[in-house]
Amino acid sequence: MADTPDANEAPAVGITGQVSAMSFRYDIPDVHDIDVYEQHAGYDGLRKALTMEPSEIVDVVKASGLRGRGGAGFPTGLKWSFVAQDSGKPIYIVCNADEGEPGTFKDRPLMEYDPHQLVEGMIVGGLAINAVQGYIYLRGEYAFSGRRLAKAIREAYAKGYLGADVMGSGKRFDLVLHRAAGAYICGEETALLDSLEGRRGQPRLRPPFPAAHGLYGCPTTVNNVESIAAVPFLLNHGVDWWRQWGTEKSSGPKLVCISGEVNAPGNYEVAMGTPISEMIELAGGMLEGRELKFWCPGGSSTPMLPASAAGTPYTFEAIQEAGSLLGTGALMIYSDQTCVVDAVGRFTEFYEHESCGKCTPCREGSYWLSQIYQRIEAGMGRDEDLELLEDLCDNIFGRVFCALGDGMTSPIVSSLKFFRDEYEQHLRQGRCPLGTTEPRRDIEVTEFTSGGGYTPDHPRLPATPATPAVAGQA
Repeated sequence: MADTPDANEAPAVGITGQVSAMSFRYDIPDVHDIDVYEQHAGYDGLRKALTMEPSEIVDVVKASGLRGRGGAGFPTGLKWSFVAQDSGKPIYIVCNADEGEPGTFKDRPLMEYDPHQLVEGMIVGGLAINAVQGYIYLRGEYAFSGRRLAKAIREAYAKGYLGADVMGSGKRFDLVLHRAAGAYICGEETALLDSLEGRRGQPRLRPPFPAAHGLYGCPTTVNNVESIAAVPFLLNHGVDWWRQWGTEKSSGPKLVCISGEVNAPGNYEVAMGTPISEMIELAGGMLEGRELKFWCPGGSSTPMLPASAAGTPYTFEAIQEAGSLLGTGALMIYSDQTCVVDAVGRFTEFYEHESCGKCTPCREGSYWLSQIYQRIEAGMGRDEDLELLEDLCDNIFGRVFCALGDGMTSPIVSSLKFFRDEYEQHLRQGRCPLGTTEPRRDIEVTEFTSGGGYTPDHPRLPATPATPAVAGQA
């Protein structure tokens, strides 16, 4: 008799390592042309979808366990089931192709090498929720991706896959490519919808949620490029094929962009559940003479984790248990030669620049956080700056309209948790202890006066060493 599984055992993990499922057409010459795409199972998923009821398509996506690949990780099929069907208004499906998270570039090759994969996914998704109109909201800087997608949409119309009579089914689906202006905030789905409507891209207060009151006040679903492109594969190959990879809660293959201090940074497709250490080796391992120090699992807006956590499986639940998030699929690798304070300071400057300014904690807090990091990097940090950083982050996190403010604070809080000693060395030495940056005397540090009349003391410059530093020391 087989042993009864222990309730405390880790969930079973399917096939791990590098796979070729979503990306299997990338190396096929000219697959961006519709004729070549059709020779390699192109639009077979759509043909299958046209034989199914909309609810059956949604049920397949639910059964697969497919979770959003754009950051939130929300079950895609469940999200589609929330779309209101009885409002009497048109229904829209919107693809979030505004890939602006630092370190993230997994969707770009999919749109450039295999654009029809996304077009087909949009049509199938439209059929699933009874939408007659779809929009691809593309990052403004992705000019080449835009040309490839525009050509693919024209070809799909010419072949009858788009338009008033999709493949002779009598069903209508139109698709529009919208080139964005290049604002990071428009990666947030409600800000994206406002931008798509022609307004300033700023997040909306929820509820109401897009599923009931989205684009033009109509029921709408917004999904990531990879999430939508996966659906035709599910219909073609079935749920069991998809679930051969990963775990019960994190199933299937995943496109991942690995960047940082590795020998072969780039886009990879791995099975969910693959350990981070194995993914680093997949990207050629660490650069010569460098050791892993910390890593960001899902872009710069996710809490960083130390090298000791490199054995963590690449799943939503395991990464969350380790203290971070899977995020946008951007695995950023940093070595012992990288200054944590410098890296997080650059992240903070990015979020300060990209804050839309709608809510006060993010608008004002991002500026104050950036000023503190500039002060520390300039060699004029104060002992109370570390507590001030934590206090500011506490007053931003969870008190903002969208996740930008939360994402801005995540690397700060996690870096203070794991590398507080490195911050303290900056304060004691008045410079970066690794020697990666010299004290920046060129920065003008702004003085602030609080509403209560308290004026902080101006930070003093560190004293010049009496003797030159020993050769080889930072």
